[in-house]
Amino acid sequence: MVTFNRVILAGNLTRDPETRFLPSGVAVTSFSIAVNRRYKSNNEVKEEVSFFDISVFGKTGENCAEYLSKGRPVLVEGRLRQRSWETDGVKRSKIEVVADNVQFLGGPRGASADPSAPSAPAPEAQDDDIPF
Repeated sequence: MVTFNRVILAGNLTRDPETRFLPSGVAVTSFSIAVNRRYKSNNEVKEEVSFFDISVFGKTGENCAEYLSKGRPVLVEGRLRQRSWETDGVKRSKIEVVADNVQFLGGPRGASADPSAPSAPAPEAQDDDIPF
């Protein structure tokens, strides 16, 4: 039987990363990202947002906690993991991404090519910029 579990997502952090440590001393950093999808429906551009919980282990997780913050763009590569638990007799489950690799996108926090220049907002996407 062949199995394959791989996911690649690019989005923005919806909250600051939080780090905890396992009894073994390994760091586990958690954060969430929002991934936007634009599409056309009846000649109208619509946007759909999906939210994903991310867990990162070890030194990579520690780096995420140190350098990432809410709103920062990232590319996450990893695998999906389903967790199940029971609370007050109610069974719950959750699918999350366990990241193997996290690429920090954009420049360093607050950086610009010219430190005296005000930062400009990103240009809005035009209809012809959206692949369909």
